[in-house]
Amino acid sequence: MLSAEHRAIVKATVPLLESGGEALTQHFYETMLREHPEVRPLFNQAHQASGAQPRALANGVLMYARHIDQLEQLGGLVAQIVNKHVALNILPEHYPIVGKCLLRAIREVLGAEIATDAVIDAWAAAYGQLAGILTGLEEKTYAEKARAPGGWRGTRTFRVARKVKESDEITSFYLRPDDGCELLEFQPGQYIGLRLVIDGEEVRRNYSLSAAANGREYRISVKREPDGKVSNYLHAQVSVDDSIELFAPSGDFKLEESDKPLVLISGGVGITPTLAMLQAALGTDRPVHFIHAARHGGVHAFRDAIDTLAERHPQLKRFYCYEERRDGDQEAHAIGYLNEALLKRWLPQTRDVDVYFLGPIAFMKAIKRHLKAIGVPESQSRYEFFGPAAAIE
Repeated sequence: MLSAEHRAIVKATVPLLESGGEALTQHFYETMLREHPEVRPLFNQAHQASGAQPRALANGVLMYARHIDQLEQLGGLVAQIVNKHVALNILPEHYPIVGKCLLRAIREVLGAEIATDAVIDAWAAAYGQLAGILTGLEEKTYAEKARAPGGWRGTRTFRVARKVKESDEITSFYLRPDDGCELLEFQPGQYIGLRLVIDGEEVRRNYSLSAAANGREYRISVKREPDGKVSNYLHAQVSVDDSIELFAPSGDFKLEESDKPLVLISGGVGITPTLAMLQAALGTDRPVHFIHAARHGGVHAFRDAIDTLAERHPQLKRFYCYEERRDGDQEAHAIGYLNEALLKRWLPQTRDVDVYFLGPIAFMKAIKRHLKAIGVPESQSRYEFFGPAAAIE
């Protein structure tokens, strides 16, 4: 049980986490993945190599320590973690492994003089509380998905019904349930979890659902990353009629009901969840401004589909910004980076809008800053991360 003394000790470690949290979590991951290979499928090794996963965990641990007296102050962080865990099928038996390795990392990185028995006991109690909260919420979510029409728990086998090249880098996979049974509905903006075995090694990944729910199939649209183990496998080796195991759709980044004008802003493959949002919004009377940034026309996926929707739906205005225009590219509305001046020009005149934006971290940092500068309320600017959560302030 987490006592008042435990809380005080945990809060006292905040300065140490602020200065050395990333070193601690890096050591934690190295230890856990070396000594517990059974959990390796749950972690993207590219995110380990880049440092993104340790940074995300360090930030999460820091936030938890800061707000251990008022966990409601964590806001959407808990829901974000729960949804990521559910999409990868994280189970209660994984938590003791994480806890053991985290406490060991605290001891080994901070040293016995700082990480005393009292500090370790406090963090053990704190971790136990957090694990209890997360496993409880995750179990509730698993059960709800299993009970829902077309729902399931664990993996379900799908087959690739179609494979469509959308750009020089992005390919769509249309996935239908192998059992031919009803398909679980999802909210625009959510994602799906994949379980694959590549060269004898299990891997799991999340991909945004890039088309609105239709009751028949799911669509994911995958960018081929130069060093991406899973994306290269999907592009090069997965063909029509091949089987893929999926976990049920999840995600707390989803289109909320509103009558405010909707602005969808994406960079690169960040376009994928906005497509499902766009389809849903066009079934209402909401004005929609769709803004997409790409390096050039060759990597601009779904342009023809968006243009066709704009012809059919006068409420939709779309704007494209290319960093450069190559010979043979279609015209863009602007060349260069998507900046504050362009957003001022392309957003509705009112700033009382709902904005959803996604893309690379640097892109998202810039968009968040620009939206704030031009007067869009921060509470109405929503975003999602493809990989580990990161600060974009």
